[in-house]
Amino acid sequence: MSTADHHLRIARPVRDLRRSEEMYRAALGLHVLGHFEDHDGFDGVMLGVPGAPYHFELTRSRRHEVRPSPTPEDLMVFYVPLESDWEAACDRMSAAGFVEVEPFNPYWAVRGRTFADPDGYRVVLERAEWRP
Repeated sequence: MSTADHHLRIARPVRDLRRSEEMYRAALGLHVLGHFEDHDGFDGVMLGVPGAPYHFELTRSRRHEVRPSPTPEDLMVFYVPLESDWEAACDRMSAAGFVEVEPFNPYWAVRGRTFADPDGYRVVLERAEWRP
């Protein structure tokens, strides 16, 4: 299998699936790529950009209380090179209900802003182009 066939899924349990879906869609412009209900006691939604080699899965257990326990360094980082796009994205994060927080690693404050969702998961909007 070539690396062109690979796809990345990042899965996160959340306490309120509907709220989290709405926040991530509104703030980051993500689309619903799929969803499921009561699959072995779990509900979930896959969010992403159609055609991108990654997506995010948010899940909720019907049987057990989920207690998300992210650390301050569990980050999703989005690189937004144009300043006007970056500023608009930061405004959408706040409008969607994300709260701006001080990054644990000061590197992320140089060209970016860090936001947390109600479960404590952090998203960094970095005003830069990603380069390996």
